[in-house]
Amino acid sequence: MAVARYKAQSVPAPTASHQQDRPLLALAIRVMAMVLLSTMFMLMKLAWQNGVSIPELVFWRQAMAAPLILIWLAGARKLPTLKTRRIGSHALRAAVGTFGLCCNVAANTLLPLPEATTLSFTTPLFAVLITALVLRDTVGVWRWAAVVLGFMGVLVMAQPGNGPPVPALGLIAGTGAGLVISIVSFQIRDLARTEAPIACVFYFALFGGLFTAVLLPFFGRPHGPVEWALLAAVGLTGTLAQMLITTALRYGQVATVVVMDYTALIWATLYGWLVFKDLPEVTTWLGAPLIIGAGLVVVWREHRLARTISPTSALDEAAMEESAEARTPRA
Repeated sequence: MAVARYKAQSVPAPTASHQQDRPLLALAIRVMAMVLLSTMFMLMKLAWQNGVSIPELVFWRQAMAAPLILIWLAGARKLPTLKTRRIGSHALRAAVGTFGLCCNVAANTLLPLPEATTLSFTTPLFAVLITALVLRDTVGVWRWAAVVLGFMGVLVMAQPGNGPPVPALGLIAGTGAGLVISIVSFQIRDLARTEAPIACVFYFALFGGLFTAVLLPFFGRPHGPVEWALLAAVGLTGTLAQMLITTALRYGQVATVVVMDYTALIWATLYGWLVFKDLPEVTTWLGAPLIIGAGLVVVWREHRLARTISPTSALDEAAMEESAEARTPRA
């Protein structure tokens, strides 16, 4: 498995010189990507409430992305970037990533959007655990403190024994997505040794669509114009968000732009309020700062050690493009 192999492999240092560094533009593009991802999950929740199943949502999210990426690459005359000798690794990464995406979609449909978004921020915490327990790398006090702080936030959000609890299945799906996508981030770092970031995105969409297509005879059903329009919008917003994430990294360092991922909580809260008439519970307001603060500690510590960071966005796998410039956290 890529996670187990990663420690023994050396990842080449980033070759991009960032000669076009424009940090404000990079931040603005990253924020727009988060707006689009939050919009995608809002549309998914609307479609689910209109009778579209979770496997269908994931299928159309993936199936629409692959041809859109092909069209974009063909227009830019960059189709050769999809050449690969590691099709099996892409398929394995897609299998794990598609399961993580299913968990993420389930969390956003079963929970209010702000709660699901907050749980997605647990990805860097799980990455620290994998670094320490699986890769057997040294993790310092700061990172362990961040893990404890972050999971304290999850417990606060779960409201154990105090008030109406968060739906258990949604909580499991949300934290499960954080765990699975942290595993995916290690797989992608392995792929990034030889593969272009856009190739990772394309093959994830291609194989993810094929894997979930198997479920359509069991979960698919006829839909009306409204549902089809929602599904089309899901595929479009998700693909555009991935492209914007890639573009942001052309103009700014990962350590700079990744902090903008946390603005997703703002857009999720707005959508929850405006579209679904939901406002976060008091425990969410208390737990979210702990989880976000823990993630920021991870980001700060890596930046302090002058290392590139592991992906911290668990939203719809969008953090994957960062892997081309990422290394395993070690302290």
